[in-house]
Amino acid sequence: MNASINQDIYRYYAPIYDQLFGKPMQKSRRRVVELLALQPGERLLVPGIGTGLDLPYIPEGVRITGADTIPEMLSKARRKGRDGVNLVLMDAQHLIYRNATFDAVLLNMILSVAPNGKKVCEEAWRVLRPGGRLVIFDKFLSEGSRISRFRRILGWGISKLGLDPNRSLSEILSGITQVEFVVNEPGWLHGQFRIILLIKQVVLSKTDLKLKKRGGCIELDPNRQVKNNQY
Repeated sequence: MNASINQDIYRYYAPIYDQLFGKPMQKSRRRVVELLALQPGERLLVPGIGTGLDLPYIPEGVRITGADTIPEMLSKARRKGRDGVNLVLMDAQHLIYRNATFDAVLLNMILSVAPNGKKVCEEAWRVLRPGGRLVIFDKFLSEGSRISRFRRILGWGISKLGLDPNRSLSEILSGITQVEFVVNEPGWLHGQFRIILLIKQVVLSKTDLKLKKRGGCIELDPNRQVKNNQY
């Protein structure tokens, strides 16, 4: 999918986006936020926040950062008047934040929309702290199914509306490690859209493992970095 074409599509959608996708996906948006079990003071990143349709379901006291590449979308999100929200013009494929910055990440309807959904997922995972939660609500190709010629043509047509329906979840997640799958459930349209909850596992260092074996007390620092399965 072409980035500039996608931006043009969603600029067109901006004035009518809430009417098109607000009420139909309301239940699923509420569910994904519920799964994150957000607590006051936690840092939440919402790449591809769009017009801010998720904001009403996020508990008060959560520190929200919302990113999008479409100024018109962010403008509509600002009008929703939610306190404690930092809205930034930023590409979710190239986040400026340091590793392990956020406690939770919400990826709603972006992995099938961004030109490179895999890169979006990798960046979201990078800035998520060990022990943090990442939730996805999106459209994916059924695992193990083949893309027929008809489906490929259909997918090409649908992509002109700003969505790639033929992306594989396993391929998108193939670039991340320390993944614990917690939830994978139908989200919308009889399971065509899925809701997935992942937890970024905390990986103990060799020193921590030795202490654990000896019965010592280990106090984990959530800001420690995970790289190549090691601290």
